[in-house]
Amino acid sequence: MEELQDEILEESKEESREERAARKAREAQKALDDHIDDVGEYLSAPDIAYHLRKLKKHDEEIYEEYLHKLDTDDLAEATFDMPNHMLKDMLDVIPRDRMVELFEELESDDQLELLEDLSEINKEEAKKIFDELDDDDKEDILKLSSYEDDEAGAYMQLELFSARLDEQVSVAVDRLRDMRHSGELEVAYQLFAVDEKGYLKYAINLSDLILYNFSLTVEEVVKSAPKDDDFTPITVHDRDKISDVAKIFGDYDLSVVPVVDSRGVLVGRITPDDIHDFMTESATEQIYNLAGVDDEVEDESESLIEVGRSRGAWLGVNLVTAFLASFVIGLFGATIESYVALAVLMPIVSSMGGNVGMQALTVTVRRLALGDINFEHAKEVIKKECSIALLNGAVFALLVALVSFVWFKSAMLGVVIAMAMVINLMIAGLFGAVIPLMLKKFGVDPAVGSSVVLTALTDMIGFFAFLGLATIILL
Repeated sequence: MEELQDEILEESKEESREERAARKAREAQKALDDHIDDVGEYLSAPDIAYHLRKLKKHDEEIYEEYLHKLDTDDLAEATFDMPNHMLKDMLDVIPRDRMVELFEELESDDQLELLEDLSEINKEEAKKIFDELDDDDKEDILKLSSYEDDEAGAYMQLELFSARLDEQVSVAVDRLRDMRHSGELEVAYQLFAVDEKGYLKYAINLSDLILYNFSLTVEEVVKSAPKDDDFTPITVHDRDKISDVAKIFGDYDLSVVPVVDSRGVLVGRITPDDIHDFMTESATEQIYNLAGVDDEVEDESESLIEVGRSRGAWLGVNLVTAFLASFVIGLFGATIESYVALAVLMPIVSSMGGNVGMQALTVTVRRLALGDINFEHAKEVIKKECSIALLNGAVFALLVALVSFVWFKSAMLGVVIAMAMVINLMIAGLFGAVIPLMLKKFGVDPAVGSSVVLTALTDMIGFFAFLGLATIILL
């Protein structure tokens, strides 16, 4: 009887889960219908992608229907919030001519990003889509793809609002209006004033521009401006590192920055959403690298085997370092047999060292990523982290020594673990700062593998210091 009740209860749970999934799918369907019919709450691109995911989980056919029903512009923007398996659905379901229309709705930098994503899924189909784009779009994509992934040019938009120095402001504003209405330019922050050769001369905020007489030329506006109106542009070069550009954005609190080539010719602009994309990608990559996993595999692969293989590589390295730590312990087997309390206290030494090291490592990696420090600041960074580690080491060494004395009734055991903890925490702080600085010096991402190396060093040195001191003092 009890077994039958359990089966009925389990079936009711299954039904409730199915009903809950169906309800969420209906809610997603209604939200998308309201958006398509232009009634109810407006859906942003992430909202559209979210509701499509809900539909896909519940009913594949209805999900595919909405891929066709959604406006091309909405679908284009939503692609950047879709995982790769949904982009694959788009390639399989949506006709190529509509995919071409979808690309035409995007700005140049977004076109390149989407094309790269589609190429990873189906390189042949992505090439066919590229071949059917108009010549201007193809030229823009090829130009942006010529830059390295970490260069400013790879993140810039080629669409911008510029005007010649001898052009009337009214003519320039009319052109901006046409660009906005046609969808060629989504947002404009500044008017970039260039000479007849395209060299950037001034950058005028639109909020300042509207204060002047529109019958004036751009150059006349600049000359008639009060002294406190400085239209000298803050620029970056197309070959600058995007990390340096992000720092400039933060330092000067910019809304947009013009990009020039080596000659000073205006070639594009970088906007806050471009910087946001870079910062998000950078932060995600750092977190994954510190954990020893591949961010691309974790985010994009649906294969458990592929994800497991990616994680297993660093787990294998970690296993080797664990054996090295075990080897150090094995050197003092006789000491542990003679003084069993050492085995009880060993995890405390290694755990505290690992935590202090990870604190120093995380802070140093983050400051390197933000550009706050570089290898020239090594002495200052190491001194700071070692000082903090020494201070914490002294405090917690006294605490652990007191607990050890009360627990095992041995004052000398307390002295041993206190000395070992100070040594290990100092070493942890030192290597937590040195490892990422050295990796950065040799052009390697400071986050890659740092945690595995640090853990191995703190474990081996901590065990060696603790058991070595115990051998000398207690035996």
